[in-house]
Amino acid sequence: MKTYQLFLLSILSALLLTFAWLPNGFTPLIFIALVPILMVEDAVFKSPQKYKTIVLFACTYLCFFTWNILTTWWIKNASFAGAAMAIISNALLMTIVFLFYHKIKKRLSGYWSQLIFISFWITFEFLHLDWDLTWTWLTLGNVFAENHNWVQWYEYTGVFGGSLWVLIANCIVFNLVSGYKAQNIKKQILALCLLIIFPLIISYAIITSASTLNKKVNVLIVQPNIDPYNEKFVSGAEQQLEKMLQLTDNKIDTTIDYLIFPETAITENLWESELEQATSIKLLRKFLTNYPKVKIVIGASTAKLYQLNEKLSSTARKFKDGEGYYDTFNSAIQIDTSKIIQVYHKSKLVPGVEKMPFPFIFKYFEKFAINLGGASGSLGEQKERSVFFSPNNSIKLAPVVCYESVYGEYVSEYIKNGAQFITIITNDGWWGDTPGYKQHLKYGVLRAIETRRYIARSANTGISCIITDRGEIEHATKWWTPEIIKAEIKLNTLFTFYTRYGDYIGRAAMYLTFILTVYSWLLLLKLKRKKNSEQH
Repeated sequence: MKTYQLFLLSILSALLLTFAWLPNGFTPLIFIALVPILMVEDAVFKSPQKYKTIVLFACTYLCFFTWNILTTWWIKNASFAGAAMAIISNALLMTIVFLFYHKIKKRLSGYWSQLIFISFWITFEFLHLDWDLTWTWLTLGNVFAENHNWVQWYEYTGVFGGSLWVLIANCIVFNLVSGYKAQNIKKQILALCLLIIFPLIISYAIITSASTLNKKVNVLIVQPNIDPYNEKFVSGAEQQLEKMLQLTDNKIDTTIDYLIFPETAITENLWESELEQATSIKLLRKFLTNYPKVKIVIGASTAKLYQLNEKLSSTARKFKDGEGYYDTFNSAIQIDTSKIIQVYHKSKLVPGVEKMPFPFIFKYFEKFAINLGGASGSLGEQKERSVFFSPNNSIKLAPVVCYESVYGEYVSEYIKNGAQFITIITNDGWWGDTPGYKQHLKYGVLRAIETRRYIARSANTGISCIITDRGEIEHATKWWTPEIIKAEIKLNTLFTFYTRYGDYIGRAAMYLTFILTVYSWLLLLKLKRKKNSEQH
């Protein structure tokens, strides 16, 4: 192929990925979307020309950069720097995966090469879950959030099962298009048909099975619709909170168990050691005197003061005008008629927006990070996924904050700690009316399927809703309107296979990648020794 043809194939792959991904896109395109870029790699691999690695780098980076920017451009509405870092670095990481695959492929042949591609890609997605540059928005298995009835089996595999499905299908189609193993073309077509159809049959069989959930609670979800740029952190905290409570007047009654507000609904900065003295907390306590059965789950910006000689976290900051250190958090809190105020700190932070990656290197630049909760600089985190419990300890919920809902195994840790349903509190208004808030909503659908937990979703500007344990969206609000949802949700205490074992597909791929890489090195050493012995 000529160089311009390789670049055209790269653009084609990017467009197929994009049109499969966009809200209301054509999801089946994902099963062929990687074929053009695989053809590019194969053509470069077979080419006798010099500078093959440079050509492959240019083509694959063009593909993945185009895909990233067309699907996640909306991040720039919250932070241009954060968007640039996410798009540029994510595309680069994807390109590096292809370059490693290309390098190892030279030492192995046949179906080994495709096994390497599949294991390398899933390993990348798995390792991308848990480091300072984590950005897993484009994990291949997420694409089925638009067609959740296709992947009810995520309760066994999580999203990496979807990634595996996509990668195997693309490899088979690539073999058919390129004529690889042409003598087995009928078998390959049959394998492709079974690969597509069999998971769909399993999924629809799961959907039609009867639900065993009986215990229920009543929730009231508030969507206040406060502009995060021009109102939320400008007008008074007490006035905003009173406005939100007034929204509940028409629907709240003595049957309500939980009242759920969005992320950073309390804009008053709260010191965790003095919560009861805060005006916002006093206002909520007063409200509960009329509704003693209600548990309020609400987002807030909180801070912890470090005591003298107490060990500091990597995100601890020094007071500008005095001695001492403190941490700030994007938190969820639960307030009820008991004396305990439960606090959870958001711990999956958006790189470059809520957290400066690698603070031990870029500590000076962390002041430029923009926190979507209302403070600048990197936020603090917590290690455990703590759950909120009712005063009699009979009900436990997972207080998931915004971006955390993108991480499957992370959310399953709440379930292991006893959560019977999930709340997602978020403020997607930072992104504006873009595909971002729609994608974020649909990713929550996958968490419901993986854990078989109902989700009560409160979004400041929308979309707020109930997501059932089968991934159905109910009572969805409109974007950018103040609304209240009154609904009944079911509780579950059972663990799914995925909840118990997490991202085992990602771990298996990581181990396989390590074994194949070591094996390729051994083959290379063997070849070098053979050449040396022949020369002597």
